[in-house]
Amino acid sequence: MTKSYEFNWQKHLPEFMQEGNSFDRFDEDPYIFEPNCQMRVDEYGFFITWKSEGKEGQVLECSLINSIRVGAVPKDPKILSSFETIGKTEADLEGCIICICSGTDLVNLNFMFLVAESPDTKWIEGLRSVIHNFKANNVCPMTCLKKHWMRMCFLTNVNGKIPVRGITRTFASGKTEKGIFQALKDLGLPSGKNDEIEPSDFTFDIFYALTQKICPRTDIEELFKKINGSKTDYLTVDQLVSFLNENQRDPRLNEILFPFYDPKRAMQIIEKYERDEGLKKKGHMSSDGFCRYLMSDENAPVFLDRLELYQEMDQPLAHYFISSSHNTYLTGRQFGGKSSVEMYRQVLLAGCRCVELDCWDGKGEDQEPIITHGKAMCTDILFKDVIQAIKETAFVTSEYPVILSFENHCSKPQQYKMAKYCEEIFGDLLLKQPLENYPIEPARPLPSPNDLKRKILIKNKRLKPEVEQKQLEAFKKHMEAGETNTPAIIMGEENEDDTENGLFVHIRWFIGGDVAEDSEEALIAQYTYVGATTNIHPYLSAMVNYAQPVKFQSFDLAEERNIYHNMSSFNESVGLGYLKTNAIEFVNYNKRQMSRIYPKGGRVDSSNYMPQIFWNAGCQMVSLNFQTPDLAMQLNQGKFEYNGSCGYLLKPDFMRRSDRMFDPFSETPVDGVIAATCSVQVFSGQFLSDKKIGTYVEVDMYGLPTDTIRKEFRTRMVMNNGLNPAYNEEPFVFRKVILPDLAVLRIAVYDDNNKLIGQRILPLDGLQAGYRHISLRNEGNNPLSLPTIFCQIILKTYVPDGFGAIVDALSDPKKFLTIAEKRADQMKALGIDTNDIADVPSGSSKNDKKGKGKGDTIKASVTPQASSDMAQTSNAAQNNTAETKKDTALVPNVSIDDLKQMKDQNVMQKAHCSQVEKMVSVHDKERTTLEKLLEKAIKKRGENNCQELKKETEDKIQTLVTDHKAKVKDITAQHTKEWSELSSTHSSEEQDMKDIHVTQQCEHLKKLLTTVQEQQTMQLKVIHERQNKEMRANQAKMSMENSKAISQDKSIKNKAERERRVRELNSSNTKKFLDERKRLAMKHQKEMEQLQKNQREQLEKLEKFNEQRLKMSRSLSELVKCPTTASPRHVSFTKQIASFFFF
Repeated sequence: MTKSYEFNWQKHLPEFMQEGNSFDRFDEDPYIFEPNCQMRVDEYGFFITWKSEGKEGQVLECSLINSIRVGAVPKDPKILSSFETIGKTEADLEGCIICICSGTDLVNLNFMFLVAESPDTKWIEGLRSVIHNFKANNVCPMTCLKKHWMRMCFLTNVNGKIPVRGITRTFASGKTEKGIFQALKDLGLPSGKNDEIEPSDFTFDIFYALTQKICPRTDIEELFKKINGSKTDYLTVDQLVSFLNENQRDPRLNEILFPFYDPKRAMQIIEKYERDEGLKKKGHMSSDGFCRYLMSDENAPVFLDRLELYQEMDQPLAHYFISSSHNTYLTGRQFGGKSSVEMYRQVLLAGCRCVELDCWDGKGEDQEPIITHGKAMCTDILFKDVIQAIKETAFVTSEYPVILSFENHCSKPQQYKMAKYCEEIFGDLLLKQPLENYPIEPARPLPSPNDLKRKILIKNKRLKPEVEQKQLEAFKKHMEAGETNTPAIIMGEENEDDTENGLFVHIRWFIGGDVAEDSEEALIAQYTYVGATTNIHPYLSAMVNYAQPVKFQSFDLAEERNIYHNMSSFNESVGLGYLKTNAIEFVNYNKRQMSRIYPKGGRVDSSNYMPQIFWNAGCQMVSLNFQTPDLAMQLNQGKFEYNGSCGYLLKPDFMRRSDRMFDPFSETPVDGVIAATCSVQVFSGQFLSDKKIGTYVEVDMYGLPTDTIRKEFRTRMVMNNGLNPAYNEEPFVFRKVILPDLAVLRIAVYDDNNKLIGQRILPLDGLQAGYRHISLRNEGNNPLSLPTIFCQIILKTYVPDGFGAIVDALSDPKKFLTIAEKRADQMKALGIDTNDIADVPSGSSKNDKKGKGKGDTIKASVTPQASSDMAQTSNAAQNNTAETKKDTALVPNVSIDDLKQMKDQNVMQKAHCSQVEKMVSVHDKERTTLEKLLEKAIKKRGENNCQELKKETEDKIQTLVTDHKAKVKDITAQHTKEWSELSSTHSSEEQDMKDIHVTQQCEHLKKLLTTVQEQQTMQLKVIHERQNKEMRANQAKMSMENSKAISQDKSIKNKAERERRVRELNSSNTKKFLDERKRLAMKHQKEMEQLQKNQREQLEKLEKFNEQRLKMSRSLSELVKCPTTASPRHVSFTKQIASFFFF
């Protein structure tokens, strides 16, 4: 790790255990009796060792010990007589026996019994403190070597020395004894086949040197030379820092929480692992020191802090994955299998937090409830014995709550017994009442694991509250009256079906006998599952609180009810059915309340389904057959090894939050989760087998369906070398892991008969990058002593194809700029001036150019199609693929001036002007005629009057002149009135015509604008359709080209990888193409909205313009029709008349 992490895997070991004590030891099956054995535990707590006089030393590995408990006095007469020979009676054995239970799995157990001198329990307590050290299962290869060396030192012969033959067995695979003898000789040790070595001479440094001679690490030597360039036989501090930062550090890690290695940190590593003091003082590291570092705890393949209890434990129960067991009592098959109380101990000690109890009425005279697989020919165990075993082991390895899943087939009297046993044996451990802060009410969340520490919850059907209360009160009354048998009468005991009872008896007599395969098939065919009773005793019902099973009806109904403490169970087939049809709803259901998945009834061999698919949906209790150490159980145990092996794992954030939606079948990255790329390159194996066999390594990934890759990545077979095979394979690349939080990596080693040698499950969220040694486990997930795989793990953020250069530039801009500057200098050498180089976006590609269609730059005419000869007004250019540029208007705005200059408008204006000119011409003609007539009349009238005046007498001149002036005035006034009326009539007619023309012109302009806008809209739609068509064609072409490129990619070596790449490509293209179409649709919508906005503005401007014209026209009309107003011509003509008469 970048920061030094102190991995405290050792537990405190009392001194008296290291010093040892004398015990008598015996085994029951097979019979072994060893008196006066000197028992002790080594300083690291690896082994219990013992040696009796005249016998070889023996060891029992503490990691294989499951439980330490007080043993019962043996009943075997043979054992008792053996004790009598050394002077011990049965009474002397009482309370002095220690039972040590061990095994490589949960079923095949060995029991060793130690007899102390007194009933002192300190050894029991001391041994219990040493076992269940889950951290010790993750010690480094160097510690494993030391552990194996210690084993060899303890396994001395009768003379107390280490036989050479025992050493040769360790290195037997692929090596001749002659080579091992020579290596021992080179180290100055006895090297004969029958020689012995003094333990004091066989130090760990000698043993380590021996391993390096017999199993040389040429793979690490090659890596060492690669780092220093083969120039020296050491690494400098700078070289080590570069190696650590470039290879051993996950680039995705936060630089503050996980800082880069620096010279100070590198010097700490050198000082710790370099054995050559001269090199250490110079700050150099030899290949030996480098090898020791690679095999140390500091180079563990997982973040060692994940083995601690590191997750938040205050979330509701439904927010956790809970390690769960199915038919816990069975040790083997589902039909004809053996039931065992011991299985409950082993399962709980292994970290399981939910166990199943199939409860049936006992048929003996004592009427004790039993646990068995009803009607399946399995043996019986007593319910009370199971409850006692659960009490003893429930909280040994984990303090977090245990859930007892009752499948209750008992009658009410025996249900009452069950409830009383739980109450009496569990005591305060049993949660009988809900917590004060978490009442049993709708919409109230479940309590957290921390709230329920050291509590046992019962999962059993519960009566309705009102029914439970009523029946409980009635039951208590009868109990107080001393009527012990009345509950069955009061509650109405279930009547057993006679046919079912007959079938039960008919099948049960086969128990313990051998059943032929065809008989078993017949029994399975007639076997029908008998559901749990619904007639619940109120006393047992009252003990059920936060795990109330209900029949599942629908996700909608569950959401509507919103009852967090209700939970449902699904067999794997039903669960898969709901996942197939309602995956997202299933995930949401599991955010609120709990679900339990169990194997389908057809799994009579107790095989397991793959739990990963249900973890993907957030199911909390994915129950498995713990007695079967298959792949599913390996995944389960490997996953729950994290978080202190407490049996609870917090689900990822998006599987807990109600505001997030998650599809467990998603093939695209989840919002807020960064997809990863994982690469594993297998170099070699070490100490894989002590046999001369062929081996190969298989690397699988389990997670979401799209992340799961199985049976595709395997190395070549290396024959006849189980000691240190060199695979040197090309990297196995898991290109796209969209949900690393749920993914696990499995590395498994098989022999040439495809038999599993060892395996390891590594959750991806705790995996460390770099060159790592992977210590292997057996099928039951127990650590193997020496087998390891040396490989390189590369972890990085997933980058889709084609974006690598951009990401590299963003992650290391200095390097990117350096490359750009270097290229600029190279251009300069060709005589190109740097000023001539334009700054362009780095993401441009050929596709950008190909995306430009010929029709993207269009001429948008405002001329409607109905008028073929209308004038074109404007053009607009638009590129539909250049998304980085501003969109220009595909259709230009239309102004009023544009409308005025249109031909239709000009024709109308000319017609209107012609009409007005004709009217004015007619009016002028009429006025001219009238003027001439008036002038003539006045002139004639004036001349006649003058002649008459000359004839009259001078006396009457004055009178006549006066009369004449009055008459002329009257005529003038009359003529003026007629002229004014005529002029007014002409002006009014002209103005009326102009008003009509203005109205017609306004209406025509509006109609013309509407037609143009419709044409613009149609044009834009045509452009959009063409762009959509071009885009789809480009997408289809790109998809075909990409698929062709994958089919022709020679780096893809197998069909499955090619198909997965095609699926990823199709998924990526689908998302990409949909996004492109969405963006284009949004762009088109924006363009259409902009056009409509412009058109509305144009219409508003035109309406305003028309309104002003109409208003002006009305004002002129009023001015013309006003009687007090005279036209200029009218005034001029009046003045002419007046001057003619008066001057």
